[in-house]
Amino acid sequence: MGDESRLSRRTMLAGGALAMAASALAACSADARTPARPAAPDPAAGLPDIQFDVARFSAPEQSSPTGGPFVMPPVHTVYLTAALSRTPGGDDQRELTRVLAALESRYPFGAADLMTFVSYGLPYFRRLPGGLTGDLVGAHLPRLLADPTRSVLEEAVPAPTDVHSDNPGVTKKRFTVPVRIEENDLLFTFRSDRAAVIQDVLAWFDGSGTLAGRPTPPPAFAGLLTVTSSRHMFTQVGLPRSVAEQNQLPYAGFIQPDSPMWMGFSDQQVNASGPPEICTFAGHPSARLSTARPGDYLDNGGIQHLSHVILDMLQFYDMAAPGTPPSENGNFTKRVQYMFHAPPVHPGNPDQLTDGGGPSFLPADNRGPDYAERTARGIGLPRGERRMGHLSTLQRSSRASDGTPMHLRVDGPGFDPMDVPDGSSQPKLHFSVFVPTADFFTRMRRSQASVDLVRKHRVAEQDNGLERFLTCTRRQNFLVPPRRHRAFPLVELAGQ
Repeated sequence: MGDESRLSRRTMLAGGALAMAASALAACSADARTPARPAAPDPAAGLPDIQFDVARFSAPEQSSPTGGPFVMPPVHTVYLTAALSRTPGGDDQRELTRVLAALESRYPFGAADLMTFVSYGLPYFRRLPGGLTGDLVGAHLPRLLADPTRSVLEEAVPAPTDVHSDNPGVTKKRFTVPVRIEENDLLFTFRSDRAAVIQDVLAWFDGSGTLAGRPTPPPAFAGLLTVTSSRHMFTQVGLPRSVAEQNQLPYAGFIQPDSPMWMGFSDQQVNASGPPEICTFAGHPSARLSTARPGDYLDNGGIQHLSHVILDMLQFYDMAAPGTPPSENGNFTKRVQYMFHAPPVHPGNPDQLTDGGGPSFLPADNRGPDYAERTARGIGLPRGERRMGHLSTLQRSSRASDGTPMHLRVDGPGFDPMDVPDGSSQPKLHFSVFVPTADFFTRMRRSQASVDLVRKHRVAEQDNGLERFLTCTRRQNFLVPPRRHRAFPLVELAGQ
């Protein structure tokens, strides 16, 4: 367990928005192990201008049991959202540049040490001279190729199955919490295999004055920045099962012990994610969705969506209450259809519940944009059944015309009390994804919900993917600029 064993709840920050992630790091780190990864490239040779082009810096320690390429992201991720009290100036830009450089000089860039991304919400761009419609932002923020009146950065909207006034009648079985569209200026994403590294970074942001054991002046923004939330995500084979057992969750014995995700299946497969370039404004030979061209100020930028999701795991296993046995709707053959495609992509084990009831690693094959509607109509299913899988619905709009995925997911499990009505810690999905435009994500999420197909073909709620198990409580879109402009973009041009 390395340095993770030294973390405890006593090491968390004293209070405030930073404390939740620090507490979750301490609680979930005891059973985590530090992966033995291949050596990452020397950061001295230069880091990619696309902030999220990091596959070379987080090489997996092994292939998947299915034999296919497999991505194992950093074990720990903390999403830190922040609000600004004023419009940043040149001194602030130079200070943020120093802060980011200090992180990367003390901790070499890579999953084994630390990877940091910085993104900006619409409130940030509204603060710049002229706001969203002014000459500064207007001259540099790309537009949609399909509709040049619209920007690549638009605010997130409630998904069709989110609890919200836009969706009258939508409720959830256990967690009926309305979704909030957040208004943060900044998002920091910190990733590392070692919880102690991120703990150190959080303490430094909180004013510790040391980083990696060396005296380092902490961030000094003169009241500019206030942390509004901190969220801890963990991604490692077997870790959800360990956290469930540690907390005596009633379904712990049903969680697949080889899975890095709460729902028992692995989604870190290379063929399910696109090349980083396709998620940028400048685009890729397979697809370009914006007016940006190579050489533009924001050419290698993209959109980062962040949302916070409570998972109803009792409902996933179809348990009426803690201590009651699951019904047949909690069997592996049903769950694998909810997650992937219908009919079942694997028959599972004779015991459909214990240790997941079947394998965690299954191929994330692309069945094309029309497959969800086929199964919604019952084509290829037993007579009378109409069903859609989560992967089938996503593939309605998540890929380019040549089949190349157009997103890079940065999501994983959490376990904390954020937004839970009774204050208890619950399994979470901390969902983040890099995409080429905000409009693309909105369409992809609408495809995932597939409310149109549910209504058109009379698909029962329990046969529509994962929708009923998910309660999204927070959403926001951010612009992740190229690395060369990641410190308060456009500020240096404001006086020109």
